[in-house]
Amino acid sequence: MVSAWSQSGGPFRVMDRWLVLDGGGWVGGLVALPGGSPAASRGFELAYVGAEGREQRESLVAASGVRFELVTPVRPFPSYRGQRSNSGLWWCATTGGHVGYESWLERDQLTLLDFDQAIVGIASQPFWLFWQDEGRRRSHAPDFFARRVDGTGVVVDVRPEGRVRARDAAAFAATRRACAAVGWDYRLVHEPEAVRMANVRWLAGYRHPRCRREAVVAAAPVVFAEPVALMHGAARLGDPLATLPTVFHLLWWAGCTLTLRCRCRSCRWWRRWTVEQRAGSAARGRPGAVRWSGGDGRWL
Repeated sequence: MVSAWSQSGGPFRVMDRWLVLDGGGWVGGLVALPGGSPAASRGFELAYVGAEGREQRESLVAASGVRFELVTPVRPFPSYRGQRSNSGLWWCATTGGHVGYESWLERDQLTLLDFDQAIVGIASQPFWLFWQDEGRRRSHAPDFFARRVDGTGVVVDVRPEGRVRARDAAAFAATRRACAAVGWDYRLVHEPEAVRMANVRWLAGYRHPRCRREAVVAAAPVVFAEPVALMHGAARLGDPLATLPTVFHLLWWAGCTLTLRCRCRSCRWWRRWTVEQRAGSAARGRPGAVRWSGGDGRWL
């Protein structure tokens, strides 16, 4: 049993993803501050949920080798009546499991991480980061940790661009310094580009393996050997109602490249797509890469 102190003043023990106060009652996730013993130095410390659901607290350097893309979130994702944000679980094609999010903005950024061919693992709320700020103890739980195919780590915080307060900015800056100290990349991301997000969100509806028809997958390299309009290619593969889901699935998994040629004037959706079969790629077992092009020819 790992002892620490909860915000209600009693010792707790970790059971699964919840804390049980010795005096009774439940607290979701690992508490932020105060928690555990005071830091022995002014350096960074990490607290995360380790094996068997037990809290682990280590120095930043000691914890840098942990596979944070596999850990349990350090706090839950509440849902209640009148809640201003929308939390939930995203079925992640990268991991084959669910990853939590606390807002639709986080969901969008999680979708982009899931779509990124360089990412092979994703976890939400992976750890608490502790540090000293002018004699005061501070803590912050980043939104996501992602592992790249080359083994490097990426820590991601999500916040609307106009809602980064001074205290939040200080926490993000400290997190960036901590990540740099152990060789992780750090991203503070805001609202994604609207057209790109709309298209990725559309393709995400076909990310699940249930959309994959092996006969269509086998015929796609021949049909899309040369650039062809999307609907024309789908018709060559068979009934478009039956083949389009698999084509969209290949676009998600990067079996083809996608060039969006022009944009419908009445909305943010593109109305003509050209699809081209791509050569193989080892990353994530995906056979190629997906690219977007705006009407002015810029890659998005």
